[in-house]
Amino acid sequence: MSKSQKLRGLLAALALLAGLPGCSTASGSAAGSSGAGDTLTVFAAASLKASFTELAKTYEAGHPGTTVTLSFAGSADLATQISQGAPADVFASADRGNMDKLQQAGLVDGEPRIFATNTLALAVPPGNPAGIRSFSDLAKPGTRLVQCARQVPCGAAAAAVEQQAGTDLNPVSEENSVTDVLGKVISGEADAGLVYVTDVKSAAGKVEAVPFPEAAAAVNSYPIAALANSRNSTNVQAFLDLVTGPQGQHVLAAAGFGSSRP
Repeated sequence: MSKSQKLRGLLAALALLAGLPGCSTASGSAAGSSGAGDTLTVFAAASLKASFTELAKTYEAGHPGTTVTLSFAGSADLATQISQGAPADVFASADRGNMDKLQQAGLVDGEPRIFATNTLALAVPPGNPAGIRSFSDLAKPGTRLVQCARQVPCGAAAAAVEQQAGTDLNPVSEENSVTDVLGKVISGEADAGLVYVTDVKSAAGKVEAVPFPEAAAAVNSYPIAALANSRNSTNVQAFLDLVTGPQGQHVLAAAGFGSSRP
């Protein structure tokens, strides 16, 4: 066998080894680093859907090869999924309580950051056919009120306002996410729904807002954190920095969220 034949054989063997599982080249990315083909999985409260969808696109544009996968639901449902082993890198909650549960279970990496606030709003169909003018009107007989279940942040906030106002509410339906509440108002299945100011803003033209001063009794703070089981630390920290930095804060403010800063 000639030297050239031996060289070609050696090169072919090296090429074969490079394609085997477990083998990588120097340009490949290790666990915990950012590289082509990375996926960042973000679990976020339903009220963050519009803002985080925009921020995910911004992140992907600035990190070619990285895909941000978003999962939106009520914060309590997401916390339960994470507790049961659902794979995720980042959790953004609509309240401190659900984040605290994950922290106590050792499922959060580092200290959560408060990145936004949100306040309840009263959404009614266009024209306000039921004539809802105040929070106390929600207790009138025959009023079809829809709100979040109490284990959901928007439901806990509604309960706090209810107690502060001294008004007993009797909703016809309790939902597991604020977007479900909004959906029932938009579809005409409810005379009023307790949602967030951000939801009313995102559904402009489909619902109207009825302001009520009692909402100030329950302002939700939104924490975001890396999850302990994440193997994508570089992308996680970069995404957290985007959300809490000037660009992320601008997007959140445009959606109606309050500032995370005191």
